[in-house]
Amino acid sequence: MSRVPRRRGSSGFYHVIIRGVGKQVLFERRGDRVFFLKILERYSIETETKLIAYCLMENHVHLLVCGAMVNVSLMMQKIEVSYSGYFNRHYERTGHLFQNRFLSEAIDNQRYLLTVFRYILNNPVKAGISAASAYEWSSYLLYGRAGSIVDTSAVQTLIGSWEDYETFIGRANDDDCLEYDGYCKDDEWVSKVIERETGEKSGTAIKSYDKESRDKAIIMLRLAGLTIRQIERHTGISRGIIQKAK
Repeated sequence: MSRVPRRRGSSGFYHVIIRGVGKQVLFERRGDRVFFLKILERYSIETETKLIAYCLMENHVHLLVCGAMVNVSLMMQKIEVSYSGYFNRHYERTGHLFQNRFLSEAIDNQRYLLTVFRYILNNPVKAGISAASAYEWSSYLLYGRAGSIVDTSAVQTLIGSWEDYETFIGRANDDDCLEYDGYCKDDEWVSKVIERETGEKSGTAIKSYDKESRDKAIIMLRLAGLTIRQIERHTGISRGIIQKAK
């Protein structure tokens, strides 16, 4: 079966993740992270992809970017090739370093843009490593800083001052975003599940079903492992209707 094309968001914002193959550690020492950030900056500029947030964990990396998907894909390809070559040379290893293709999720509204932004910066908290503000290898301290590797202007207009930012990032939440958790549950995976369970190549077709058929399809998708948010984004059906489907 051919690959399902990556979903292109109307806003141009994407949550991107790369992970080491077999949960391979990607950063053995400080210099590895420094090198990764250098090529991240270099290739984001070369491909005209704006970097809004990042977080480098031990075996995976989260990015929040803005740009055309073709440019985002090119940036990730360049990063993976460059870093794999660097890592394999330094640690005398061969073979693939990263697991499959990078995962990506299109972001279609401001609320979810902020959710992803907070989720990325809170990864060290989720992992029990440190407070978001104390983690050296994320863009937390670069909020609003002109001339840095990131451009946070898109979220600054929504969040506000540094004090508002600290409050927003530190607020208790149940943010649910793209992750590796057994399956590659990115947009490609979601599209495949929808087609497998309903026979529809586009989830938006479900929106035109009669109520009984629509609710039956929603229940099937929930049982297949899709979250309410994933169904909402891929079908255009509102969260309230999805929650009430019986």
